[in-house]
Amino acid sequence: MKDLTVEELFNLKEPKIIDIRSPIEFKEGAIPGAINVPLFSDEERQEVGTIYKHEGQAAAKWRAMEFVSPKIPMLLKTIKSHHTEGELVIHCWRGGMRSKAVVTFLEFAGIYAWRLLGGYKAYRHHILEKVPTIIPNQAVVLHGMTGVGKTEVLKVLERKGYPILDLEDMAGHRGSIFGTIGLGEGHNQKTFDSLLFKGLQKIQGSDYFLVEAESKRIGKAVQPEKLMDVKFKGINIYIHSSLEQRVTQLVSEYVMPYEREPWYFEQISLGIEKVLKRVKDIEIRKKLMESLHEKNYREMIMILLEHYYDPRYDHARQEYEGEFFDIFAEDPMDAAIQIAGKLNEFLFQPILTENK
Repeated sequence: MKDLTVEELFNLKEPKIIDIRSPIEFKEGAIPGAINVPLFSDEERQEVGTIYKHEGQAAAKWRAMEFVSPKIPMLLKTIKSHHTEGELVIHCWRGGMRSKAVVTFLEFAGIYAWRLLGGYKAYRHHILEKVPTIIPNQAVVLHGMTGVGKTEVLKVLERKGYPILDLEDMAGHRGSIFGTIGLGEGHNQKTFDSLLFKGLQKIQGSDYFLVEAESKRIGKAVQPEKLMDVKFKGINIYIHSSLEQRVTQLVSEYVMPYEREPWYFEQISLGIEKVLKRVKDIEIRKKLMESLHEKNYREMIMILLEHYYDPRYDHARQEYEGEFFDIFAEDPMDAAIQIAGKLNEFLFQPILTENK
């Protein structure tokens, strides 16, 4: 049997990782890119665990064998279908019996795979230990009122080869009351940590990175202290855009892709309910409700910016120690071009080949 450490896993070129844990374990946190081919269903895993607790290991093993035996042909067929090229890596929670059994079955079938020593548990321990050590020491932090398109700016700069960390994408959340519109329920902490580690690996070797000025918590995820410290001491670029352009940007992000979806109005309504709890002005509350019920989302966004988001924004910049540089932009593309010029002044060059 071929065993592989987590450190060795990262040296493999595009391995095919098969996670054989139950669906609920996989959902709670997984190695990015891994494919879930569960050995047990959630219910079967729970039953085996209960038998282990009350009747001991031997009885639990026997019940596990009863569950798995009929599945072996389909299990191997499924894994084989995913293994087109590259090294095959199998893992469970801590590299124990489940992964050992599956690797053995595969070998009997003439398919040779690695077993990840320590399983997902070892992987998670490794990335939590490594993340603080691979964060570049210099951050260029993008600030700006809601709707200036900071995420879009990051994407443009990434295509130009600049090292970026898109924390909202990693969190599956846009960092606002309406942050999960169209994105599902958002990522949990384990998923965020995994994607952050992957993002840091991608920019490894750079002595700086670009990032948005997010608060420490983004949706369900919390950024590590080291990352926040580097951001607070970074170079700050404040993007300014007209109110009209910001409304247009937000309509394109939050409204146009989703407004015909059956769930859209309900989700927007829930967000407005949360806003109303914090808005004291009766006239503003009335205008918000009217624009919502008329589905005049452009008007609603205009009111939200002027009377909710903008008044709450500027206090956040006080936490940042470094100098601020202002960019006055017509749209995110214009902002990205100006920021690229500013980065050139700082002698910060792209690290990757430009990908248009």
